[in-house]
Amino acid sequence: MNENVFDDPRITAVGLLVEAHAGLTARFTAQYEEHDLSAVEFEVLMRLARSPGNQLRMTDLAAQTSLSTSGVTRVVDRMERDGLLRRRACPSDRRSSYAVVTPAGMQRLDETLPGHLRIIEQWFTGQLEPETLAAMLDGLRRVRDAVHPGATAGSTDQAPTDEPASAC
Repeated sequence: MNENVFDDPRITAVGLLVEAHAGLTARFTAQYEEHDLSAVEFEVLMRLARSPGNQLRMTDLAAQTSLSTSGVTRVVDRMERDGLLRRRACPSDRRSSYAVVTPAGMQRLDETLPGHLRIIEQWFTGQLEPETLAAMLDGLRRVRDAVHPGATAGSTDQAPTDEPASAC
């Protein structure tokens, strides 16, 4: 094997991405725990809060989080017991249901986000010039869309209504 392969910039790029992710994740995890949330619970709350009507179909939530449908069911069950989410049946398709953020879930996010944003600013976006950040975001979106095409599933749909004619 060519020894220069270890200096390949592709390996360096992935290594830096993994190291940055690990460092940020450690900081985020400690901050989530202060608010009695796991990283997955925070992600679920954020994805729902950023979606139309603060809700997503369970299948879209699974696609966005890279969890299996049974994994999403377990997380939503736990969060529903904690009062952070509720399920809403789809009126036009009994096989489909929505996970919806409750007022208590939005309050938990409101309490968590200031610290989360401080960490992001201090350890990520604040380390980059605005032009560098814009280019990085563009690049990350392209990579994300290539490796995880379902990452935005359901997030641009209209908020469903309770009317029987709504599509689920």
